[in-house]
Amino acid sequence: MNGLIVTADDFGQAAEVNAAVMIAHRDGILTAASLMVGAPAFADAVALAQATPSLGVGLHLTLVDGVPVLPCAQVPDLVDSQGRFRDDMVRAGVAFAFSSRVRAQLEAEITAQFEAFAATGLRLDHVNAHKHFHLHPVIAALVIRIGQRFGMRSVRAPIEPAGVLRSAEPGARVGADVAMPWALLMRRQLRRAGLLVPDAVFGLRWSGHMTPVRVAALIDALPPGLNEIYLHPATSDSFAGHGPGYAHVKELAALTDPAVRAAAAKRQLGSFADFTSERLAA
Repeated sequence: MNGLIVTADDFGQAAEVNAAVMIAHRDGILTAASLMVGAPAFADAVALAQATPSLGVGLHLTLVDGVPVLPCAQVPDLVDSQGRFRDDMVRAGVAFAFSSRVRAQLEAEITAQFEAFAATGLRLDHVNAHKHFHLHPVIAALVIRIGQRFGMRSVRAPIEPAGVLRSAEPGARVGADVAMPWALLMRRQLRRAGLLVPDAVFGLRWSGHMTPVRVAALIDALPPGLNEIYLHPATSDSFAGHGPGYAHVKELAALTDPAVRAAAAKRQLGSFADFTSERLAA
């Protein structure tokens, strides 16, 4: 198989992101988008997605760098004094592991985000998490248990082989991926639960800097199997909630670039749902 899923994260973060998702899907190679159900432009994203059934839309579970779906009074240990999720992921992760009270709040918030997605009426194409927080074993276990109640069939495990990056960009300095052991463990757990998981995912080390040249070369260098490439496109680099230092506009350009489209034409493009039945039956 030479399957390729091309995903935009942070759908619903801002109107600039939503507009870019539509452009990249209509005029480029984008096949899927991950929706933040508690984000400011959520309603706009849902309306656009409902009018674009060819776009696979999944849940971008948000437990950091955002606000909860539940009232803050119901998840007091997950938020700061401003009502936002706590930014210290290490400290939050320790609390998830050792506090039953915090885990109960975490479970309630994850459930509420799945419920909010279900209320849109959109088909749940996939699930992942903002800043890959679902790599935390407690979150991963909750996502598997809760998600399957809502029809979840596909999940991203952020496994990015460094050798492929070096093939795409000879001489590139690619540091060690300290999260790789956790990602490999999560992939085993997800597949054991009968879920579709891409063999490799690209967009981690070059996050916010997926230029047209880089993406075209990366597609040509992809290994056999089912691969996912994810980006953060937007029509501006300075919208509310933008990634610090991210070249959002260049990432949008990469998704519609002629050379990128030519490279992608050699692959079997689709959303997660397009590959679910085929892969799980294999």
